[in-house]
Amino acid sequence: MKRDLGNFGVLITGGGTGIGKACAAEMYSNGALVTICGRTEEKLKQSVQEIVENQQEGGAIQYVTCDVTDEDQVLKTVLAADEFGEGLDGVVANAGGGGAIVPYHMQKAEEFSRVLNLNVLGTMLCIKHAVPMLRKSDKASFVGMSSIASHLTHLWFGAYPAAKAGIEAIIRNAADEYGPANIRFNAVRPGFIETEIMEGIPRDSEIFNSYIENTPLGDVGQPYDVAALVKFLLSNESRWITGQCINVDGGHSLRRGPQFTQFLGNFSEDELHGELP
Repeated sequence: MKRDLGNFGVLITGGGTGIGKACAAEMYSNGALVTICGRTEEKLKQSVQEIVENQQEGGAIQYVTCDVTDEDQVLKTVLAADEFGEGLDGVVANAGGGGAIVPYHMQKAEEFSRVLNLNVLGTMLCIKHAVPMLRKSDKASFVGMSSIASHLTHLWFGAYPAAKAGIEAIIRNAADEYGPANIRFNAVRPGFIETEIMEGIPRDSEIFNSYIENTPLGDVGQPYDVAALVKFLLSNESRWITGQCINVDGGHSLRRGPQFTQFLGNFSEDELHGELP
């Protein structure tokens, strides 16, 4: 069995489903002492059970319930991961998500703020409370979960592109600020990854086709594609990489963003481009 991350203490937020769960499985299989967190205990418990059952051997794994927008809960979770991992060597700030898919002139301020808080504030709080633990490690690495939406237009996505761009700005600044403490910071930019969230896009729809047509490799990614990159960024193999935002998207970012207009319903062109319905 591979032991590239043997005895690494790793925290993964949003670890109960999708990319976060795949990252947890990858780190566990490589010998890490993994703490996953999320808001839904049942999902976390099930993920831990499935990860352990699907691996013949691995490191160790636990879960902690946590809302990453609640600073007290983030601190509690970081401390739990540090204790479980006998130190904290890596953090994957994966918790995040989108919101209302409507033009900006129809966005509600509360929903826009919620998405920014979940992604940007949640990532910042993880950095804030993980840094004092990470600086004790001689192999410290922090990975933020961005998206190709951070730099490729995603029409009607509201706060999501701004939130992911915000994560990348934080990651780059943190890489500069904490380089002298030997803590590396990088971000990962997934494209279309076949997770539970993306199951809502019909495979025979214009939306799905817009992804395929703009992806040179002509397919969609799997959670393990992202997990493999995250594992590399946590490992000592990437010791000289910091402050980077790396695409894992089948080449999608070479072209243009997806077309989600089909999800908006029966809006007229005038309504889509500024006239209130």
